[in-house]
Amino acid sequence: MDSFLEKIDINQYLPVAVDWATNLVLALLILLIGVWLAGKAYKAVVSVANRYDKLDDTLFKFFGSVAKYTVLAFVGIAVLNRFGVQTASIIALLGAAGLAVGLALQGTLSNLAAGVMLLIFRPYKVNDFIDTADQFGKVTEIDMFTTILQTFDNQQIVIPNSHIWGSKIVNHSHHAVRGVDMRFGIAYDESIDDAKAVILSVLQAHPHILSEPAPFVEVESLNNSSVDFLVRPFCDGAHYFDVLYSVPEQVKKALDDANIEIPFPHRKVILVNESDT
Repeated sequence: MDSFLEKIDINQYLPVAVDWATNLVLALLILLIGVWLAGKAYKAVVSVANRYDKLDDTLFKFFGSVAKYTVLAFVGIAVLNRFGVQTASIIALLGAAGLAVGLALQGTLSNLAAGVMLLIFRPYKVNDFIDTADQFGKVTEIDMFTTILQTFDNQQIVIPNSHIWGSKIVNHSHHAVRGVDMRFGIAYDESIDDAKAVILSVLQAHPHILSEPAPFVEVESLNNSSVDFLVRPFCDGAHYFDVLYSVPEQVKKALDDANIEIPFPHRKVILVNESDT
């Protein structure tokens, strides 16, 4: 046994052991510092949204996660490099894998990109009523991939963000005061001034219609069998549908009480007796 140990030159393996131990310590140090920096990067990005109310928390949490895992990726490469691993091939492999995953998740990534744009430009927010992608409802949730609406009949609609970003968005809750467009017709024999006075009296008596801006009531068109009024009262956005669905009934009753005819379409039919020709 002693003769075997004498044959081993300790000085031959000592530099290798010292070098390996040094790399191990440095790798652990790089790992600890990298994890600390990744956490700091995440908190720094998220804190930007906390300082400004108009910035979306969801978006900056996503950006914070991207910053965190980017730092951790570089840390992992640095740790492997300390042990002599050729990281160039690993980076190339990760790039190829990322390209393959990107092509496979093309639709998902388009939703992600659209979600980022929606959260940056904020065309709508939670609790807004919007009309988009052939759907109408109240926004209950916005995330990086989808927007969730609640309809008036209490259905949940989940819309991919790419469908919303690529279509027209009508935000019915953007302005505090809204105009409510309605149209009413009267017979040609009736007085325009009397009909306008009746409609205005209904609008002035409505509890949710504002006096300022003043309601708009004017003749819009002369149809085949009626004189049509465009009626636009203004109200707070929260009362829009109350006004929209209550005023037509009240106007109909008021016009009936004033003996003002609301005509229905007429068609004149001329019969020709061919035997007389």
